[in-house]
Amino acid sequence: MEAWIQEFEAYAQKLLGEAKVPGAAIGVARDGKMLYSKTFGYRDREQELPISMDTVFGIASLTKSFTCVAIMQLQEAGKLSVHDPVVKYLPQFRAGEAELSNQMTIHHFMTHTPGMAPLPYLDGAMKRSMEQDPAIVGTEAEEDLKGLPYLDTYEQVMEAIAGFEGKPLGAPGTAFSYNNDAYGLLGAIIEQVSGQPYEEYVTTHILQPLGMYRTVFDVSDLDEQEDVTVLYTNKKVEGVEQVIAAPFWHDAPAMRAAGFLKSTVNDLLAYLEVFRTGGENRKSPILCKESVSQMLTPFARCDGYRSYGYGLMVSPAFPDGKLIEHGGSLKGISSHLFTIPETGLTGVILINLDGVAVRELVAGLLNAMALRPTAVPPYPVPHYELADEQLAEYEGRYESSEWTKTLVEKREGALHLEVDGQSYPLIPVGPDSFLFKRRDSHVWIDFFRSPEGVLERMSYSLRQLNKQEKSENTSKIVTT
Repeated sequence: MEAWIQEFEAYAQKLLGEAKVPGAAIGVARDGKMLYSKTFGYRDREQELPISMDTVFGIASLTKSFTCVAIMQLQEAGKLSVHDPVVKYLPQFRAGEAELSNQMTIHHFMTHTPGMAPLPYLDGAMKRSMEQDPAIVGTEAEEDLKGLPYLDTYEQVMEAIAGFEGKPLGAPGTAFSYNNDAYGLLGAIIEQVSGQPYEEYVTTHILQPLGMYRTVFDVSDLDEQEDVTVLYTNKKVEGVEQVIAAPFWHDAPAMRAAGFLKSTVNDLLAYLEVFRTGGENRKSPILCKESVSQMLTPFARCDGYRSYGYGLMVSPAFPDGKLIEHGGSLKGISSHLFTIPETGLTGVILINLDGVAVRELVAGLLNAMALRPTAVPPYPVPHYELADEQLAEYEGRYESSEWTKTLVEKREGALHLEVDGQSYPLIPVGPDSFLFKRRDSHVWIDFFRSPEGVLERMSYSLRQLNKQEKSENTSKIVTT
């Protein structure tokens, strides 16, 4: 066994053990040939059923790149342009003022830059399935669901967006903020243009040509249903946090384009060849070279290290070459895929538990392969001095309608971020930019100002959160 494998597997065992992960599958290929594969734990912990490279896991937001491939195929066919206004295909779409809505293009939806504030409607789209899930009973999510409308159709999603009263982040193209709702509506555009249901289009034009026969939206569609993972989640049972089996799959028929595919390591490695080869792989000519290049263009800045293309993140400054990646998370799902075309590497990590630091696992893997210490963040920390008197203006509560709430406070000459019940010291790395250390990674935070220079928002978890009015009650806030 190579030394890097031993070092990585020791790191992986530690990370997965601390998270109490029931099962994980990891596959890495070089130039399309399997270089390393490893499974940890079980697809069914209770029955101790093993995992394989063909075990079906949920992949959540990895679905977004498939949606973008479909859009690019339709552009190649001359049926649309990514620069077309959304209202050309969805004339009833409104998000705030009509003038701004009419400026939003397919490109803006694909890059999370339509200017819409974070929206709370994904749970509404999943509401019927969540209500049937025993794992939801007795949780805060069960209470939150009661106040949400059922959003079962594209029309209902658009009606909810039209009624959203939050202030827009800015004109389309000026602000990045992750938006599942916009991606869900890309599915509606694909249906309008192709004349096929979204799921059918993806299956016939992407999955089947690539031989991805164990990649489906509904596991009941699999010819062989035995090798499918059980889902697990964290839940307090009699006051104690436990990892429990939660096998009921959540679904959102009106937002499947945002994150509801299920797949395997082997299938996703085949899919990644499209991006590793830049569309020049003759075995899978589902996109031309120009379309792949467009998908991998860093259109929108996510943070100081990453930008967003079409359904994929692009990190030009990664030490081993340009890193193409994306992660996914839903109940019972933590997933990540990546490719570094310059080195020929592609990789997939699939886990059957939500909330796992899977991106750290990817970093540890790539560090080990490059003979770097596994637990060291791969990006440098920029040095930036910020005067003590400047810190106070960043203080305040920041939140969005998508349930995320944070608190920034100055304590002992430094800023601290309170989120998810934890406190993290913020390290200044640039004008209005900070980092904090969480486990073995650095999380980037940006603050945003009005044209007059007043702090209005901050970024967290790829979303922009609005600064709230000051209140005498300064109790700590956690994500709900």
